[in-house]
Amino acid sequence: MSDVPANEGRGRRLDLRWQAAILLLVIGAVFYLLGPVLMPFVVAALFAYLLDPLVDRMERFMNRGLAVALVFLVAAILFIAFVLVLVPFIERQISNFLQQLPVWVGWFQTRAAPWLQEHFGFSPEILDTQKIFDTLQAHWKEAGGVAATVVAQVSKSGLALVGWALNAVMIPVVAFYLLRDWDVLVARVRVLIPRSVEPVVSRLAGESDDVLGAFLRGQLSVMIVLGLFYAIALWAIGVSVGPLIGMIAGLISFVPYLGAITGVMMGVIAALVQYQDWYHVMFVLGVFAVGQTLEGYVLVPKLVGDKIGLHPVAVIFAVLAGGQLFGFLGVLLALPVASVVMVVLRYLYVRYVHSELYTTRAHPGIILPDDASASGEAAGLVVPGDEAPPRRADPPAGA
Repeated sequence: MSDVPANEGRGRRLDLRWQAAILLLVIGAVFYLLGPVLMPFVVAALFAYLLDPLVDRMERFMNRGLAVALVFLVAAILFIAFVLVLVPFIERQISNFLQQLPVWVGWFQTRAAPWLQEHFGFSPEILDTQKIFDTLQAHWKEAGGVAATVVAQVSKSGLALVGWALNAVMIPVVAFYLLRDWDVLVARVRVLIPRSVEPVVSRLAGESDDVLGAFLRGQLSVMIVLGLFYAIALWAIGVSVGPLIGMIAGLISFVPYLGAITGVMMGVIAALVQYQDWYHVMFVLGVFAVGQTLEGYVLVPKLVGDKIGLHPVAVIFAVLAGGQLFGFLGVLLALPVASVVMVVLRYLYVRYVHSELYTTRAHPGIILPDDASASGEAAGLVVPGDEAPPRRADPPAGA
């Protein structure tokens, strides 16, 4: 009679877990199906999440609506300054790169390709870059510039143009309302969580918030600082397309070592083509060596910390998997989602090592044959401290 209530309670807990699992699957399916539509809302939510701590601090001196308005005013001024200053500069850098592209192609065909063919046996057809260069140059001349290229691609479809315009208007509007009501929305979501799991979910949400804050704000700062450092340093040593290479290396530095590897390859080729010596190649290698040291020992410990704990292989897998499943939206959310998943996995790991599945020892009645036991000892499978089960006595003769 005493086992019935325990069994009923266990069955009830199992039913609740199945209900929670089904609810999570439904929510995930809805997000997957609405992925293309959710893009402006996700971007707006990211902006609101990034700016919420600043608004919270300003709220000590003014009401939240005024604080949000001031933050958006400053953000708008910075965005306009970015468009007016950096976009023309980037376009000039790209134009400079495309003007030097024939020299790059000539150097590759006359020097690099024969060396690769001689030492590694590459086929000349694989190393033929003239077709690629002609295609790039033709499209660039037809477009007339970076801005013209974007306009030409977007204007091919009226719906695409309307979509870009709607997103450009919708993102700041949605971000403004989300940021204004951020605390209210968080409180309402917390009320909707089932009471049985609310303490655990709240704790995991707090840890996830720490991880996301460290990643989004810290890693973004690291990317900006590295991009500026690489761009200024490469420009200082005389590489004409150095600012463009530095900005590219900084922007993709969120994937471990990818920014440095890409920047070194592009910087070395640019230095060899421009100066035809090894001194500037050594300067380029020195720039990225200093940048990696700065990132590993100063920027990441100070700005990001060790809260994320994602292995480089996990980072690469998360970015590729996110892009494969959800496109650009998946790439945008890959690392934040992976950081939250790491928090959940750590919690599940603690639950697992304290569960009966992990702590229960083998039943004493399980007996291995002599040859299996000997092979287990020889292979080192016997855990120190575990006592071997007693052997069953042989029956007496004639029994």
